Amino acid sequence: MDCRPPPRAFGPATMLGCKRLSQRMISYDNPTIHRDRPTDQPAPGDRVVVGMSGGVDSSVAALLLQRQGFAVSGMFMKNWDEPAGAGPCPAEIDVQDAMAVCDGLGIALDAVSFSERYRERVFARFLAEYAAGRTPNPDILCNSEIKFRAFLDHALAQGAAWIATGHYAALERRDGRCHLLKGLDPDKDQSYFLHALTQEQLARAIFPLGELRKPEVRRLAREAGLATHAKKDSTGICFIGERRFRDFLGGFLPARPGEIRSVDGELLGEHEGLMFHTLGQRKGLRIGGRAGGNGNPWYVVDKDLASNTLVVAQGLGHPLLFSTALRATEINWISSTLAPGEALRCRAKTRYRQADQDCVVEALAGGDCRVSFDRPQRAVTPGQSVAFYRDRECLGGGVITEVLGRGEVSVTAQRAYGTYAS
Repeated sequence: MDCRPPPRAFGPATMLGCKRLSQRMISYDNPTIHRDRPTDQPAPGDRVVVGMSGGVDSSVAALLLQRQGFAVSGMFMKNWDEPAGAGPCPAEIDVQDAMAVCDGLGIALDAVSFSERYRERVFARFLAEYAAGRTPNPDILCNSEIKFRAFLDHALAQGAAWIATGHYAALERRDGRCHLLKGLDPDKDQSYFLHALTQEQLARAIFPLGELRKPEVRRLAREAGLATHAKKDSTGICFIGERRFRDFLGGFLPARPGEIRSVDGELLGEHEGLMFHTLGQRKGLRIGGRAGGNGNPWYVVDKDLASNTLVVAQGLGHPLLFSTALRATEINWISSTLAPGEALRCRAKTRYRQADQDCVVEALAGGDCRVSFDRPQRAVTPGQSVAFYRDRECLGGGVITEVLGRGEVSVTAQRAYGTYAS
């Protein structure tokens, strides 16, 4: 996770014994480099730059590529500048771990700052979405704008033929196209976070962990003596780190306290800001144990921006938590297209780790699409993304803008969850 930068100079005195780390922290402010990137196959001897995060996954990705005969080097991406005095940040530990792994493998490690581009392309969008009452997923935007654009272009400009990451996903190159596949490990598959990538971006990418499960990755790291073999996986949003989400977001956007009301209009309490809540949320409402309720927990079912009101309802299976369709924008089709008016039966997920859901995707005029599900979906959230699948292949996806058919599925919801009491 990349938050506060390591010491500015990256000179010999701060290298912790790793002689192979580039002694420069450069900024990325070049325009995107456009070049022909045919979908040829990676071959031993090709130069590959691995995005080294300081975690076990990218460490094993570098290890496997080296064993396969590729000319491997590493690159540590610094995507976030933290003000001085903001407290400890995992980036300092991560870069040390990346150096230790690269030193052990005998490969070079470069350190590159994409922080300005990250703030402009990812973080600004993150804040704008929360200000508009939506719940964004910055990891998806980081992949399309930083890891597979800024990092990719920088690596190619340095003479690399490919880039590689530790994502749990796979690529199949056939028929002159790149097909994005789920990672073999269902508990770690990260194709959802990669659905916004284009053919140009995937054409020069390698995912060495696509056919491995997490325990195998840790075993390989342990047997190779990699310094990261037992390192805990990172979770959450990288630039927030260990801080409370409310504290972090409140430092950039003004919080507007307002009322919490039931779906019947009853005043139940106050919230500290709509941006701190998302649809389906249960924790942090501070309205439990009220007299006159049905005893079930309260859940967020709506955010009324006009009145700055947080709307809640009781019961995990409350009808307003369920919807039958959605509208999405910024649609990206990875290896095929869908013309306006055309429809595609496939499967989709509206959040990471959700099981694939049967649906029909209909392309609309203007580039948007409507997704109609066979079964009602719980807590579909504007600002999050929907990804489309056929079997193991990720077909693409988009950003959810509107939730459709809410409150129409009470019987189904009660049967599925058995917790809603009217």
